[in-house]
Amino acid sequence: MNVAEHLTPRVLERIRETLAEMRCDGWLLFDFHGLNPVATRVLGLGGLATRRLFVLIPAAGQPVALAHRIEVHRVDGFPGEVRQFAAWRELEAELGRMLAGRKVAMEYAPKDAVPYLDRVPAGVIELVRAAGAEVVSSAELVSAIASRWSEEELRNHRISAEQLRAIALGAFDQVKAWRQRGEEATEQRLQGWVLEAFERSGLHTNDPPIVAVDEHAANPHYETSSGPDTPIVSNQVLLLDLWAGTAIDTVYADQTWMAWTGGDSIPGEVMNVWETVTAARDRAVTVLSDKWREGWPVTGADLDDAARGVIRAAGYGDYFVHRTGHSIDRDLHGSGPHLDNFETNDVRRLIPGIGFSVEPGIYLPGRFGMRTEINVVMHDSGPEVTPQQPQDELCVLDLTGGAR
Repeated sequence: MNVAEHLTPRVLERIRETLAEMRCDGWLLFDFHGLNPVATRVLGLGGLATRRLFVLIPAAGQPVALAHRIEVHRVDGFPGEVRQFAAWRELEAELGRMLAGRKVAMEYAPKDAVPYLDRVPAGVIELVRAAGAEVVSSAELVSAIASRWSEEELRNHRISAEQLRAIALGAFDQVKAWRQRGEEATEQRLQGWVLEAFERSGLHTNDPPIVAVDEHAANPHYETSSGPDTPIVSNQVLLLDLWAGTAIDTVYADQTWMAWTGGDSIPGEVMNVWETVTAARDRAVTVLSDKWREGWPVTGADLDDAARGVIRAAGYGDYFVHRTGHSIDRDLHGSGPHLDNFETNDVRRLIPGIGFSVEPGIYLPGRFGMRTEINVVMHDSGPEVTPQQPQDELCVLDLTGGAR
């Protein structure tokens, strides 16, 4: 792993531009045992990581790395000065020389306001402050640098998004095929079919998909393989949440698809819930597009408010129990802006280069739940939705006939 391949002159220039906008003296990246995915992504770190590592990228001047003598290999190719320490007294003395009198940004969120940004332990913050530095949040740097998709990652995501769409629709068809052959369809069997479809398509995932019917679908993080297998029969709500990428270390696509396993006679409340969550999803995208076109800044909290307002107006506000969407970078739940003014108050701006999910849901305990999920990547020209054809109509499965 060569740090120079990640800290390129262009990346360093973007970091310095952002630091200037923040009126900040530098970005202090810290890592220990891979605790900070922002640091590992920005620096391209790998290998054994059992000692503390600090990297200061200043607004002016050359970067400085402070690495333990037995782990200097972690910063091979570093485009700046590499200082070494072994004893704790050496570490603290070097930090004082590096940081005294400077304002530095770190992966820190006051009062843990945004947990996905709050990556640096409190004790490390205390250590840095004791070295004479003022610590501020690196939120803007994380959005502009760490969570920014590369062109290759964007291409991979688009491919994954279309493959996931095809696999989801194929999974619904497979349920019908099993029933038509007189075979049992179950949550776990369908989960296994999706994983086999990933393998056939060359997709990778970090966890198996969620397949859930009725009351199981009312649990947003239901674990399909955690208990007794459940049959998929007629007149059920069927939820399929699946995520995957073309490689392990690229940007995944993340989608949720819904079906009704009966015929044309869909219960009124099932249809009402479906229409409400899709309207909430579309409202978030519309607000984003309109504000972007008009030149207004947009935050994740703004879009959460927009989607949540639709669900509240429909009378289901108490049953939408999570944020509207999460950041997506090389972590499926990334470090960039989330669509959230519910679990947290995420007022980070949505800027070109980042991506996220939009996934409002309504969960009626003991009965059924519904969620719709698409992904959005931001460009200078505005938002791009993936897949190209999101689910707009509830898939109706006639388990003795065809699907529409």
